[in-house]
Amino acid sequence: MRILSAAADPTALDRAAAYAADGPVAALTAERIREELDAHQFRPEWVWLAEDENGQVLARALWWGRADSERPIALDCLQVRSTVADPVAVATGLLDAGHAAFGTRPMYNISLPADWSTRPELAEAVAWRRDAGLRSGLSREIQRLRYEWTPAAGLPEIGGRLTFREGSDEEFLEAFVRVSAGSLDQATHDELRTKDARQLAEEDIRFYLDCPGERSWWRLAELPDGTLAGLAVPSATPYNRNVGYLGVVPEQRGKGLIDEILGEITRFHASEGAERITATTDTTNVPMAAAFDRAGYQVTEIRMVLEVSETA
Repeated sequence: MRILSAAADPTALDRAAAYAADGPVAALTAERIREELDAHQFRPEWVWLAEDENGQVLARALWWGRADSERPIALDCLQVRSTVADPVAVATGLLDAGHAAFGTRPMYNISLPADWSTRPELAEAVAWRRDAGLRSGLSREIQRLRYEWTPAAGLPEIGGRLTFREGSDEEFLEAFVRVSAGSLDQATHDELRTKDARQLAEEDIRFYLDCPGERSWWRLAELPDGTLAGLAVPSATPYNRNVGYLGVVPEQRGKGLIDEILGEITRFHASEGAERITATTDTTNVPMAAAFDRAGYQVTEIRMVLEVSETA
């Protein structure tokens, strides 16, 4: 078996796209792969193959990034042919080769139907992917609910308890710091074990500034007397408008204010003509999931995220 990147062989991209993936985990089509390559979100050097001695593709791994990314952000697609006796070993070889070339270990996103754990064929397909991720250094697992809003759901009503205004960079930095305290978001909770809240806030702000959304969309949420209640960060992906980031400061939690902040983001995107708004939250963040349900968002999939543990 040999492992190579598509950048090393002019014909490898065609073989990667033509690979007839089998197994229950949804695979990208050749058309979608070509679209991502044209958008510079897949790159030849981010596409890796495992082949046998006859040149038959045994497995492929495709990493994704934004058009301006220097390195890939996430592993978007990993398949191993069902006839391979040890899929964990082959997948681990692909991941290790890619990670060594990138100089980093991007997260791995696995999109799954909501009932995946009760379907034996899917549970088995997830199991070998988990094992390969663990062996290649992706030791932290987070399961996230992916939500979607469409105009058919209607707009959330205006609550009237909060006002929203633009804020300075320093005000947003302080707001990010304050809403991180006691957060039920698993990644936030884990990262605060190894860095202080201000450092994490600075990283979060840089991330959202790099997203396709505009800084001018961001809003601070305040009570009528000007007391900070939280923040709303409408954002976007390369494909859809997105909820981005939202939160309530600890002393104002438990009052239903998250509904008003989510409603503000939803109404903003809808006013801009959005036909679809996506959002995610951890399966363990029950209050946030309930807020999405109340606002008319529907669960479309579970996204399993495997990534490097900050505490490793």
